[in-house]
Amino acid sequence: MNSKQIKIFIVDDDEIICQLISLNLSEFDNFETVIINSGEDLIKKLPENPDIIILDYTLPNFTGLELFDKIKDFNSNIPVIFLSGQSDVSIVVQAYNKGVKNYIVKNENAIIELINAIKNHASSINLKNEIEYWQEQVLERVKYEKIIGESPSIMKVLKMIQKVEKTNVLTLISGDSGTGKELAANAIHYNSERRKKPYVIVNLAAIPDDLVEAELFGFEKGAFTGADNKRIGKFEEAQGGSIFLDEIGELDVALQTKLLRVLQEGVITRLGSNKEIKLDVRIIAATNKNLANHVKEGKFRQDLYYRLQGFLIHLPPLCERGNDIIILAKYFIKQICEKNKIPCKTFSTESYKKIIAHKWSGNIRELKSFVERSILISDESEINVTDLIFSPEISN
Repeated sequence: MNSKQIKIFIVDDDEIICQLISLNLSEFDNFETVIINSGEDLIKKLPENPDIIILDYTLPNFTGLELFDKIKDFNSNIPVIFLSGQSDVSIVVQAYNKGVKNYIVKNENAIIELINAIKNHASSINLKNEIEYWQEQVLERVKYEKIIGESPSIMKVLKMIQKVEKTNVLTLISGDSGTGKELAANAIHYNSERRKKPYVIVNLAAIPDDLVEAELFGFEKGAFTGADNKRIGKFEEAQGGSIFLDEIGELDVALQTKLLRVLQEGVITRLGSNKEIKLDVRIIAATNKNLANHVKEGKFRQDLYYRLQGFLIHLPPLCERGNDIIILAKYFIKQICEKNKIPCKTFSTESYKKIIAHKWSGNIRELKSFVERSILISDESEINVTDLIFSPEISN
């Protein structure tokens, strides 16, 4: 990767000194200099995010240390190099105690010292940028590593995730139980601009109906019996990040109205409060239900159903993924054997034929349990047909 252009603010009320420094730094291709002649102008220009600031200790209306405090309040990571006519030891000590990186006295060696200091800071900045760059490249390569498979149907899912991950569009993930809806939701969040912000997962099917509202929206002290303290809800926990509402088809009809308001207006109100709280949350939902049928049966609000259709991703059942079944079986063998410190095993060719032919109504979750059971049953390094015990099919 190429070195980043380093933006350097030269802050001094002596125009000749500014031009001299700028001229010397112009010999370096990756240094961009900005001359500033007053403390007031420096404060105005801080939003331009300089990489390094060269600061005269004595400026009209400001001391160097006063400006240093303002710089640190804006961005504590910007290295500041003092260039000063003041050589008083007490001032130098005070500057270093404040966190000044370099204090250079204006004399015949000042320019050489200054350039060396800038080179050192530039090297650190470039190293930091390089580390961040390669971290991003690694992320790019492994961003979907937990979604195993190469079938056309799963590649279509990955392409859909790729389309939506950089947006804030409401996303609904559908698919049978065990198809990997949570993995898809995780991939969307962790490859989005919000990946360093909170990611809150809520399984609506696992929360009793009378607790769902308090869990999602939070409550004020005294809102109901037992509410001894204020508590923020899952939506507030996810501020700035993403919330994954798993099994949204299980949500009570009365609460569907409140969720619709969140989706439409982007606000919530805690139980026991009239104050609206503005949200900045990306919402990802998932269901294993046919929501259209739920709407017909009066179990799901039609307006919420249509609101959830922002971006749809459907995960195919395992039986439609062809050779992915074998890829997943091999992946689980390796994972389970390593976790349990068992010598790695493999399925025989005949076993793989049986595995491919099975219906896998429990999808990936069923396959993982099956592999684990087969490893434990088999006494050999190769798992044969006689070692296979499939889960009985559940009749509808």
